[in-house]
Amino acid sequence: MTASDGVRLSVHIDGREDGPTVVLVHGYPDNSSMWGGVAAELTAKHRVVTYDVRGAGQSDKPSGRASYRLDQLADDLRAVVEAVQPTGKVHLVAHDWGSIQTWHAVTGDGLRGRVASYTSISGPSLDHAGAWFRAQLTRPTPKRLKNALSQFLHSWYILAFQFPLVPDVLWRTGLLGKQIQRMEPDAAPPDKSDGLHGLQLYRANMFTRLSRPAPKPADVPVQVLAPTGDAYVTTPLQTEVARWVPDLRIRRVVGTHWVTRAKPAVVARAAAELIEYAETGAESRGLRRSRVGAGRFAHKLVVVTGAGSGIGRATALAFAAEGADVVITDIDPATAAETLKLLEDHGVAEYTVDSSDGEAVHRFAREVRENHGVPDIVVNNAGIGMSGPFLDTSVEDWERVIDVNLWGVIHGCRAFAPMLAERAEGGQIVNLASAAAYLPSKILTAYATTKSAVLTLSVCLRAELAEHHIGVTAVCPGIVKTNITNTTTFVGVSEEEQRRRQKESSKLYARRGFGPEGVARDILRAVEKDTAIAPSTPEAKAALVLSRLTPGLLRAAAKLDLTP
Repeated sequence: MTASDGVRLSVHIDGREDGPTVVLVHGYPDNSSMWGGVAAELTAKHRVVTYDVRGAGQSDKPSGRASYRLDQLADDLRAVVEAVQPTGKVHLVAHDWGSIQTWHAVTGDGLRGRVASYTSISGPSLDHAGAWFRAQLTRPTPKRLKNALSQFLHSWYILAFQFPLVPDVLWRTGLLGKQIQRMEPDAAPPDKSDGLHGLQLYRANMFTRLSRPAPKPADVPVQVLAPTGDAYVTTPLQTEVARWVPDLRIRRVVGTHWVTRAKPAVVARAAAELIEYAETGAESRGLRRSRVGAGRFAHKLVVVTGAGSGIGRATALAFAAEGADVVITDIDPATAAETLKLLEDHGVAEYTVDSSDGEAVHRFAREVRENHGVPDIVVNNAGIGMSGPFLDTSVEDWERVIDVNLWGVIHGCRAFAPMLAERAEGGQIVNLASAAAYLPSKILTAYATTKSAVLTLSVCLRAELAEHHIGVTAVCPGIVKTNITNTTTFVGVSEEEQRRRQKESSKLYARRGFGPEGVARDILRAVEKDTAIAPSTPEAKAALVLSRLTPGLLRAAAKLDLTP
């Protein structure tokens, strides 16, 4: 097709003729082939349009700088939309410079009334960016100055591209293309011609727009996919646009600048969710939780195991009070059903699951994914108490406490962590350890061993999952008034003595006066701050400090017999 100034644009259409029309706009130094993976994911349900922007691929490559101004680029997009769909609305998905020119189009008049939704990846409106920079520098705070400096450092190449000859020579010799691939392994080998002609995008627009911004609002549903490891566009620059976009969703996607190539299924899924919402009004949980202003846990999907009572129930209720949708499990179906009733509208479902049964936990995780989606937060809480001397602890006792307290956490992590990593939008795993993990006692050998293992597992897993932006928190409560004392096994004593010790322990914990609601508050705070180790209760916090400063003192105290 031919643009308004006579430049010929190469346009390709694929997919279902009766599906919603999606126009994919590539960036620099790419051409439309960059969308291959995303387009393949979308064609089953959508009519997919790709085109080479002027200066790239099979489209004409005008030499004059004026041919690459944003007004002309936006008019090219308008012409493509009118050619492929003369009436009705289309959906736009754009990356990098494709996003920059698409922002210009959706905030202008040329496509007014023709756009149903817009998904932007790694590219801001230059007018919004100029206003953003002014806000960081004219109303400075340490955070704003840090954000501005970070973006300046990410944008070093913009100034370099303004110089005559040097960047052109670097493209012709292939050095610049090789440098891009070294920095971004997910980028395809760039075409020299695309790189050379695309330099005009920077020379025609950058300084004029950034120095004299005229930001305009977007009146369409917008979704910003911000790669967590973008080497060129920082997350604040991409996402702090709410003042100009009333209907805005922000999703942080784990990946680099070319996440469109590396994770096409992730990009296509997010885009398809916004398209479905614009077409039918059906809003996925992913869209609801990413809506700007929704609240810290609003519409997040939270899984809590062992939620029939105590800390598990309190945690489920605390998340629900913050707007989260909660799925719960317990080995006791009656108590799980009671918790679900207390959750009211925020209780999604309850399942009867034995956390020590790996097959059952994995089956539960698959059902959650199929019926409710991938959770945002997983709380592995199920646990039992055990007290008594090592010499009186049988193999069966060891197997039971390890199966529930340690294997239950391992099963939960193994079942859900791969889902969170595959979704590539981060998440949080919370594992309930105990202050006993770092506060040794001769009467808690088996219990403390399992909780120490949970703490170490959590710290190691946190390091492993960091690249997926999945946080792992070990919560370490101290003395908390819960039902665990009524069910704790005291080894090496008669049934009558065991009941007496359970009763006395319950009285002691009740006098302490720290309820499970306090632990739940600490869990929510730890999730919000992505805390690695979160002691709960004053004695747990004090013991953690002492374990680091005076470990010998705690080893000496471990010899005390605190049996009730």
